[in-house]
Amino acid sequence: MSSYIYSNANRSYAVPESTFGVPAIITSANRFPAFRVHARQVYHAVQRRDKTGGRTLLTSSSPVRSEASFDVETYLVSSPDPATNAYGALFQAACGGAPSISGSLSVANAQGLQIQTAAAHSLAVGSAVSFSGEIRFVTAVPDAQTIFLNAPFSSALSAGAACDPAVTYRLGTNLPSLSIYDYWDPVTAVSRILTGAVVDLLSISIDGPYHEFSFSGTASDLIDSANVGAGGSITSFPVEPPVAPLNYAVVPGNLGQLWIGTPASQFFTVTDGSVRLKNNIELRNREYGSLTPRAFTCGRRDILTRLSLLATDEAQTVALYAAAKARAPLSLILQLGNQRGQLLAVYLPNMVPAVPVYDDTRPRLSWEFENNTALGNANDELYLALA
Repeated sequence: MSSYIYSNANRSYAVPESTFGVPAIITSANRFPAFRVHARQVYHAVQRRDKTGGRTLLTSSSPVRSEASFDVETYLVSSPDPATNAYGALFQAACGGAPSISGSLSVANAQGLQIQTAAAHSLAVGSAVSFSGEIRFVTAVPDAQTIFLNAPFSSALSAGAACDPAVTYRLGTNLPSLSIYDYWDPVTAVSRILTGAVVDLLSISIDGPYHEFSFSGTASDLIDSANVGAGGSITSFPVEPPVAPLNYAVVPGNLGQLWIGTPASQFFTVTDGSVRLKNNIELRNREYGSLTPRAFTCGRRDILTRLSLLATDEAQTVALYAAAKARAPLSLILQLGNQRGQLLAVYLPNMVPAVPVYDDTRPRLSWEFENNTALGNANDELYLALA
């Protein structure tokens, strides 16, 4: 006898598409953990206006245009290999640029923010470097064996030290689309595929017991296993790949670092914060002869941050207020986690802080920096890294 479906009996996969709206083939490695995968589809039914002498609403039952959208929410979780992390396809879909990997660099010499490697490092400005549970970013590359970082490591580097691997996601002019698979147990339950999924909004938050981030946007179509083959893009619903267990730890929300300024100063008084990347996607969804969107275009990118800091009379906190009044750009690193395999960091080289709002409703005065804007020249407003 059939029964209700347990909401935890759910597995999600994401993989980039080679053609917009055509389901890509997934493997077990494309699975990612999530606590919410919300997919929806809206049909734009057309109301008839012919006079029938009655009050009954008449609509056409013929095929009409539809729009699909999605919202994926998850925690930051541990990953033994940053290059194969579960969220790679989603981060690339949000940022656009192809990820780059920095291997286990061997340090020949280190002085302050300057590092010389024993061999060619193959890094570029914006590349992530990880060491002893921290992530820093490259600000200059004088030669093939020398780099400068935007902030010092807490544990000083010395000759012979080995940096940990890290993967960096960069911004790109164009974005890839995704196929997001949503499988349910039992196998007779209705499973779904979002095709042509485009990440319009990436949000990273540090205001809870766990570090959270979400991906939301639009999609070309929402295919389900109950109606597959009824004139859709596939004739049979794909069989789920072999299910491997997900073994991971959820990173606590109180672990991380915040560095602001040049030279960078670490702020220990942050109580709340977020980073939001919005791509301002527009679908080609009004094409004559097509019921689903055929393509998409990217609008101007908006990157905003929000920070809540406990106010102090420290020089670096006072300088932050002064920079906000002068609209002087500052660099920012927001790191989530403090252990290798559990790190995510966001680097904004030029963030214009907003003048803070005073919140005196609690025992300690708090400064609320809302809608701090990230600026850049050519896809260099933000760098995101995992290590």
